[in-house]
Amino acid sequence: MQFVWTSWVTLAVLAMYFWIIFEVAKARSRFQVKAPSVDGPPEFQRVMRVQVNTVEQMIFFFPALWLCALWLNDHVAALGGAVWLVGRVLYALAYYREASKRSSGFMISTLAAIALALGAVVGLSGMLK
Repeated sequence: MQFVWTSWVTLAVLAMYFWIIFEVAKARSRFQVKAPSVDGPPEFQRVMRVQVNTVEQMIFFFPALWLCALWLNDHVAALGGAVWLVGRVLYALAYYREASKRSSGFMISTLAAIALALGAVVGLSGMLK
């Protein structure tokens, strides 16, 4: 079984994560926050929170993405993964500007991840028949 679309989305998510890591490195330099410290001005803390929250979300997202692809459909999983990715980018861009503006991106990505998990459940349930 081939999972071409889900594989492309996975690579896109990893690229997005690399961008987020790079933003943390730039913020460390800009605000002179030396490792291992994660404390600095609010502008730095927002960039750091985007990175940490994205890692937290990826722990749920990646298994849901691949289980949905495996048990339901590669195209459905890739679409859900693309929505998750867009949500995370919106979350990051909004949070970088102002913490209170991050909710829409957070909700988009969270609902997409839940939909992927439900897709995996639906696909697995079909195997029980």
